[in-house]
Amino acid sequence: MLDYSYERQVEQLHGMRRDVAELVTAKKRVAQQRDRRQDQFLKLDSSARKALELGREDLTRQALERKRLVGQELVGLNQLVSDLEHQQAQMIARERETRARVERFRSRKEVTKAQYAAAKAQLAISDAVVGLSSQLREAGLRIERTMDRVEGMNARADAIQELEAAGTLAPIGTGEDDIDRQLRELTSGASIDAQISRIRLELNRGQSSSPPK
Repeated sequence: MLDYSYERQVEQLHGMRRDVAELVTAKKRVAQQRDRRQDQFLKLDSSARKALELGREDLTRQALERKRLVGQELVGLNQLVSDLEHQQAQMIARERETRARVERFRSRKEVTKAQYAAAKAQLAISDAVVGLSSQLREAGLRIERTMDRVEGMNARADAIQELEAAGTLAPIGTGEDDIDRQLRELTSGASIDAQISRIRLELNRGQSSSPPK
């Protein structure tokens, strides 16, 4: 938009320069016509003097009459040249003012375009920072949720190992009960004394829990 407005102003400035050139051309043509009439005026004055010296008053009158007419035309041409020079001076002054105004507009245009480009780049950077912050925040949340799941799984694994160590929970996948464990101990060559001690302990527990007769 600014470039289009600047181009229009430059076109107007070129138009003013063409107008000034045409005016100067017209003034020169009028000035040339005035100069020719000026020469004619002087020649008629000289012819009137010569005719009178020769005693030809009639020719003198004719020369003076033509001189009067040329003089009237010469006055008009001089006035026209003066008017054209005045108009030329005004047009040149306006052209200079317009050129200065166009130059100021061009400078402001370039500054405005630079400011717009800087603002656009700053906005793009801000958008990128916002997008990156959002991505980092989402990634942090995903990592936090993953760590929570890992901690939960580790806690569950620790609890299972603790129950298995205490004998409360049979190892996963063995399917053993108390009888299976006793048979496994027998077949594994466990100490006879250890087995007898365990049986006695169980018998004593059974007697202590029986009601008195």
